[in-house]
Amino acid sequence: MSDLAILGGPKTRTEPYPAWPVWDERDLQAVTEVIRSGRWGGYPYPGPKTAELARRFAELQGGGYAVPMVNGTVTMEVALRAAGIGWGDEVIVPAYTFQATASAPMAAGAIPVIVDIDPNNYCLDPRAAEKAITPRTKAILPVHLGHQMADMDAIMALAERHNLVVIEDCAHAHGAKWRGRGAGTIGHFGSFSLQSSKTLTSGEGGILLCRTPELAAKAASIIDCGRPHALGGGPEDDSQEYQVGGNFRLSELQAALALVGLERFPEQARQREAMAAYMDEALSEIPGVRVLPRDERHTTRSFYRYIFAIDPAEFGVEHDVFCAALEAEGVDCWVGYEAMHRYRLFQPQTSRLAVPNAFPQYFDFQNMHLPEAERACQREAVWLDEAIFRAGRQGVDDAAAAIKKIRQHAEELRKAAQAFREQTS
Repeated sequence: MSDLAILGGPKTRTEPYPAWPVWDERDLQAVTEVIRSGRWGGYPYPGPKTAELARRFAELQGGGYAVPMVNGTVTMEVALRAAGIGWGDEVIVPAYTFQATASAPMAAGAIPVIVDIDPNNYCLDPRAAEKAITPRTKAILPVHLGHQMADMDAIMALAERHNLVVIEDCAHAHGAKWRGRGAGTIGHFGSFSLQSSKTLTSGEGGILLCRTPELAAKAASIIDCGRPHALGGGPEDDSQEYQVGGNFRLSELQAALALVGLERFPEQARQREAMAAYMDEALSEIPGVRVLPRDERHTTRSFYRYIFAIDPAEFGVEHDVFCAALEAEGVDCWVGYEAMHRYRLFQPQTSRLAVPNAFPQYFDFQNMHLPEAERACQREAVWLDEAIFRAGRQGVDDAAAAIKKIRQHAEELRKAAQAFREQTS
């Protein structure tokens, strides 16, 4: 019998990794308090729990004016609208990210311009972004991906030279820091998700960090049906003008859950960061594994997933088969997103949405060439679940042992995968 679990051998790890989300009596008490208050929703905005969440989240990230809202996609749309970016404006986005990063500009009437990634961190490549700038370019939307941060020095310098707005997509970067500055406080806006799988969650929800109180007031108005808001996102102020908006408010129930999550977050983040450094060491010893290097300017790593790359030539298979083998060993993992121009979840040209129909030339995916994103998405990227890093050294040791085991039996796995393809072709 094979040693590989996927071929009938014993698992490397039989104990499940820690569950997510974490909850206890504090969550029940927080939700019960809101239910008993009778103030469950988001109106009038902000409710007391939502206002407290805004204050405490800005403290966690080290600055900005926080506007909680319904999810981490709307946050990006609202940022663009608050910055005055709309119909026909171009917004540069990376090719390797969740579809929301590209769909949010379209919701604001803008055009997502997809550029390639830096192979060292899988984040937006500033050099590719600069080549994509035209007179219509108004914003850059860099994504801090997995456990990496985009090169914010280069991106902010580029934005300053071309007078561009920077909206950091920080859905994976709660608590992360660049040169000691919190993710989301470096650009003009920082967009955060509170969706169920995120490392700070309220089930659904999002928070937009704004550089100035004026931008926060405009964002608060947009998500509160256009009602005027005071500077800093406070309650209605008659000195502010009404504008076009919608109901994108965060509910008090979700804010209550997020506040409890904030209490746990610092210790969870410390666990992940310590174990990520330990994982860096463990993986660096395995032939065929490429650890994405940590930029010394990325001073605090607080992450959603840990990403590394395999060399398919060394393992005899590409990352989809590798991940299936690793899952069979009891280690939670994923191949990650598809490249944006090959993404089944991003199909603007099949819709009747205004932007792709008015500007079809931007969505000619068959003629897009994004080699770094394609290599990562189709062949080499492996995403490890954050739970591994809350399981202490044993959790990391087990994951590393499973990867070593797969490497040692790479030829056997290659032959089995080839035989399976031949049988099913």
